[in-house]
Amino acid sequence: MDAQADAPEQHRSGFCSVVGRPNAGKSTLINALVGDKIVITSDKPQTTRHAVRGIVTLPSAQLVLVDTPGLHRPRTLLGERLNDVVRSTLADVDVVAFCVPADQRIGPGDRFIAAEIAQLPKPLVAVVTKTDAVTRDQIAAQLIAVSGLGDFADIVPVSALRGDQVSVLADVLSRHLPAGPPLYPDEMRTDVDVDTRIAELIREAALAGAREELPHSIAVTVTERNPRSDRIDLVDVYATIHLERASQKPIVIGRGGAQLKRIGTVARAGIEELLGVRVNLDLHVAVEQNWQRDPKKLDRLGF
Repeated sequence: MDAQADAPEQHRSGFCSVVGRPNAGKSTLINALVGDKIVITSDKPQTTRHAVRGIVTLPSAQLVLVDTPGLHRPRTLLGERLNDVVRSTLADVDVVAFCVPADQRIGPGDRFIAAEIAQLPKPLVAVVTKTDAVTRDQIAAQLIAVSGLGDFADIVPVSALRGDQVSVLADVLSRHLPAGPPLYPDEMRTDVDVDTRIAELIREAALAGAREELPHSIAVTVTERNPRSDRIDLVDVYATIHLERASQKPIVIGRGGAQLKRIGTVARAGIEELLGVRVNLDLHVAVEQNWQRDPKKLDRLGF
């Protein structure tokens, strides 16, 4: 038989949902697997708000990772919609990667998610993340603890920061995919549109300086993105940072505009790397009163 004709039967492709409680290392892991920063990272809860697809192309498989918001007990309409995103994603994937950090004890949030995914008729792979933050004995203890959370096809310890076991995890997840041809071109790393990625880079920069409950109140939209007619190496980007209360505005802007300038400087570097050209970033701060609880405002902001 012709080897080339036989290749599609040997090749695997499909989708993997990456789940875990907030701040379990999901986004950092996906970036490490993809080999590119396609998902923003932060130590703030609810950093991920959309189902973001990252594409890992291997010699014999194409693994499409779906980063999801952390499953949690919602307090707002936004929280309910984020959980809906997770559940709808779980229904459509071929394998689920359940992330549990090695440096934290298993808690109610982990058990809540384990119980949710246990009902799914698909392979479950447990991933013990952040192994660089603990000793070998602690990793071993966490592996045993995680094994008690459910019936997992595999349990893999990884460090996304150091790259430990990342390629092993990609191979393990790929083995659970159905046979099929690649779903995306080899060079493609994500199918998220450029404006959404720009908005997320701005939100990441804003989260880095946020405090208390402010992170939950921040949303970002890109209103315009135009190349300069007289300079092909310069793009004007206009974006709005949306907040929930007027009292939050001076916090984001800072004294003399210092905080907003910092956000712009940090975000601009990431946007320029993404676009490959210089960027003039114009940021505006607006108040959308209680947008997390208003269905019309959530729709307008893309949730």
